Amino acid sequence: MMKIEICDLESEFSKLGDALIAQIASGKNIVLLQGNLGVGKTTLVKRYINATGGNDSDVDSPTFSIVNSYDVAQKTIYHFDLYRLNSIDEIEDIGFMEYIDSGNLCFIEWPEKIATFLPEERVLTVNIALSSQECREYSLH
Repeated sequence: MMKIEICDLESEFSKLGDALIAQIASGKNIVLLQGNLGVGKTTLVKRYINATGGNDSDVDSPTFSIVNSYDVAQKTIYHFDLYRLNSIDEIEDIGFMEYIDSGNLCFIEWPEKIATFLPEERVLTVNIALSSQECREYSLH
């Protein structure tokens, strides 16, 4: 497990970004984002998109759409928010496993409902917690 504390995600993202990019390059293309409401899960996705050459102004929370897709450097990145889904049937109805099986990078907010169905060898879990008023602690495992 790796822990990284960041107090300004915009200016200090490279600390976290380098670790994420290394894990993703090693085949961890399903990134589970865990943390309380408002802790910065979508902000992390924005910073990652920006750091890898995408336009982070296109990134917003998929709370109502359930999934957003972003084209970055000739690759597709999927961003899920499963907060509003109540059952595995609803998750299956959106074709969730087809997205996962596509081989594209998938960021998943509120993954608790589906984590046990995912291929462990491709999963990177990022826990985000407030460590102080201005800082966040990111635990990658």
